[in-house]
Amino acid sequence: MKDLSLKQIAIPLITTAIICLLWFGPIRIPYIVNIIISILIVIANYIEYNGKPFLALGFQREKFTFKNIFVLAPLLALGLFAFYVLVLVPGITKLTGAPIDYSAFDPLVGDLPACLIALALVWATAGFGEEIIFRGYFMRQFVKFFGESKISIALNILLLACFFGFMHSYQGITGQLVTGIIGALLALIFYLRKYDLWFVVAVHGFFDTIALVFVYFGLA
Repeated sequence: MKDLSLKQIAIPLITTAIICLLWFGPIRIPYIVNIIISILIVIANYIEYNGKPFLALGFQREKFTFKNIFVLAPLLALGLFAFYVLVLVPGITKLTGAPIDYSAFDPLVGDLPACLIALALVWATAGFGEEIIFRGYFMRQFVKFFGESKISIALNILLLACFFGFMHSYQGITGQLVTGIIGALLALIFYLRKYDLWFVVAVHGFFDTIALVFVYFGLA
């Protein structure tokens, strides 16, 4: 562990405790909980990083370009979704013997207004919310505490992928495993892109957008 100040240790521990309370505590806030947590993280980072919360998360202004966000990210999202549909889902389903539980999305099939609302929520709570929480905050904090050795990065990606999968337990065991692998790939992209959070937010958002199109047409 690096030589860290009390502020650098205490703030993430308190923030993580509040996050767990919001996720697993007696009071549940559906749909917008990740937005609330994201705001909490920005405030925590503002205090910890002396007024530079977004840079600490990986929102690098110079990497927010048309090519990165509107060309490379959608193409990568499309490739990732093809891997998800053609390889991951069939492979993991064969391994577990249980199909992914997509029943939570049944009300969206053929309902365009509902899908458009879901699309906005997906970008806010998953594209931005989950990426700020898992990659921008948890992954960056792990690096802060344990460094960037190959073993540290591997453990970082593995542990957070397991947790990311667990948070999608409503999709059943196959859904958890598949989502965990997708989370690991997003974390790897985040690392290889030198912690470019704009890029993984875009990849995640476009991935979920493609998925919603499939849901709308009843292809999921």
